[in-house]
Amino acid sequence: MSVSVERCGQGPDLVLLHGWGMNGAVWHGIAQQLAAHYRLHLVDLPGFGNSPLADGIDYSLPWLAEQVAAVLPQKCHLLGWSLGGLVASQLALTEPERCHSLITVASSPCFMARDDWPGIAPKVLMGFNQMLAGDFKQTIDRFLAIQAMGSEHARDDIRQLRHWLAERPAPRLAALEAGLGLLADVDLRDELTTLSLPWLRVYGRLDSLVPKVAIPLLDERYPASHSLVLEKASHAPFISHPQQFVEIIRHFVG
Repeated sequence: MSVSVERCGQGPDLVLLHGWGMNGAVWHGIAQQLAAHYRLHLVDLPGFGNSPLADGIDYSLPWLAEQVAAVLPQKCHLLGWSLGGLVASQLALTEPERCHSLITVASSPCFMARDDWPGIAPKVLMGFNQMLAGDFKQTIDRFLAIQAMGSEHARDDIRQLRHWLAERPAPRLAALEAGLGLLADVDLRDELTTLSLPWLRVYGRLDSLVPKVAIPLLDERYPASHSLVLEKASHAPFISHPQQFVEIIRHFVG
């Protein structure tokens, strides 16, 4: 099974990993600007976009990272948004010698709220699971709405996300279900304390999926990393604030 990758541009290798329910086309709004400086690798995670998904796969985070590792350049900068941030983090932990740096965007090492941790309420993820059993297109639409919630241009952001999403095949139901499982179960908080790569964490202050109260807790836990908060952005800062986002990446990656 081969993971689909769209490549463009010239320069240092920069790998971009999308979030749940999405595909590599979500980066098309900033790809042209980034491609002027970097060799981009826009990955479709297994079961999303043009990447197939075989039956009976144990869709775990280590397995996902393994599939992506197989199509990575020898040495690269890794950027992961939302669920893609978990995959990028796993890759940085298991293949550190192949990574120059890690950038996580609107992502958390632990998405689900715990007794000691702010995150997505379990009932929200359970609601998505139940909706998937009925109408998964409606589930994706609702998820898009949550991602843009709070953004100044929420309606435009959703329209853009929906437009790019439609450029590639619809996600496989099995991948959607497994992806929700990862958001609910994965907790990399302890593992990432061992990370020695340069690490930038980008957040939107209005994000309802990665609450702003988690940011100082992550700052404290990972003092060697750097965090940056876009005050008026929500869960997709590269769509609501593309110019600013590109400048942030260029400043960090160089």
